[in-house]
Amino acid sequence: MKVLVLGGGLMGPAAAFNAMSDPDVSQVVICDREQGQLDRSMGKLAGLTGAGKVSTTQLDLSDQAATARLLSSFDVAVGALPGSVSVLAMRAALEAGRPFVDLALLDRSDLPGLARQAASGGVCIILGCGLEPGLTEIMARFLAGKLDRVDELHIRCGGIPEKPAPPLGYKIVFGGWHLPLYESDALVVRDGQLQPVPRYSGVESLVFPGVGECEAWHEGFLPWLMELPALKGLRVGTQKTVRWPGYAAKVTVLKEMGLLSQEPIAVDAGVAGIDRASVGAPGLRVSPKALLDALLYPRVRLEEGERDITLLRVEAVGEKAGRPCRYRVEMVDRTDEVHGFTSMARTTAFTGAIVARMIGRGDLQVTGVRTPEQVVVGPLFDRLVDELAGLDICFDLTEEKVETLGQAG
Repeated sequence: MKVLVLGGGLMGPAAAFNAMSDPDVSQVVICDREQGQLDRSMGKLAGLTGAGKVSTTQLDLSDQAATARLLSSFDVAVGALPGSVSVLAMRAALEAGRPFVDLALLDRSDLPGLARQAASGGVCIILGCGLEPGLTEIMARFLAGKLDRVDELHIRCGGIPEKPAPPLGYKIVFGGWHLPLYESDALVVRDGQLQPVPRYSGVESLVFPGVGECEAWHEGFLPWLMELPALKGLRVGTQKTVRWPGYAAKVTVLKEMGLLSQEPIAVDAGVAGIDRASVGAPGLRVSPKALLDALLYPRVRLEEGERDITLLRVEAVGEKAGRPCRYRVEMVDRTDEVHGFTSMARTTAFTGAIVARMIGRGDLQVTGVRTPEQVVVGPLFDRLVDELAGLDICFDLTEEKVETLGQAG
């Protein structure tokens, strides 16, 4: 099996590591536009078991013909790319007729045409096959299948630095240098219907073993979960992001100040002591979010030697054998001290690489655009969990009877 990894940032080397460790994989190639990223990727993998299978090549995804030619030489590809450019990789994969597993989600406006092309061409595309989305939804379906009826579904997930520090108590561990901050509303399920709520609202306190108190706030319930047969009767659904306490309050201030807006605004402040308005020159136009990213990134990037923690908790509440019941899956994962991979890279990229190898091996045979919870079920779910456990990414499952249904959220 030959595996192509598109993207040499935080996730790409981890996906390559997972693939090169598989005896069934004969070749792994990492691609990136920047040679520096490729050099860092090879440096991270050097000396590890299977590293001899790995090579790199520079690739600009805007050259769709070259990308499709490269993809056609591989059994499966993993997209470890920012969401803004993953659509280019997907189009090239469709052109080459090769399966593609993406860690990110595309803009919904791009999906209908791509889905039609994938279905007509008999190509498999798996979207959002990382941690969240990815593992969270896979676990949600697993828990839903253990109940006779699901009334509530609550997903809590996030990555935090081991040691919080100002200004946000947060470090970027995925997605380049753009902070994952948005001003748009989030979605929740109330009374069986999707409804908007302010993002960063609904703050609740959570305690994770070995970590302590954290907080979680509304990030947005994924609408297509309600299309799963087991969740069609869902009354209440929430999906929240986990951070150290105080994060939501700080970000809410940024949001209320308009600093999360992507809409460029005129800036009439002087440059080098010259008041542009006084000399009749048009004002500069700047996106507040772009400026915020530029200002904060040096303060929130993960520095060498810093460690992260990934937290996941999924709960399904409903009825089993005529009685109210709650199932919970929980995971606490930390930086891999031996191989040097962040916890976020482990839980995100390993998941995508494992599913990609399922496709390359022929164990997962589907076509069209899919999400992981639609296809990673039954024996494939068991295999995913077993492989992650072999990498010390473990999930605790608990069941408890409950007297009444209903949770705040």
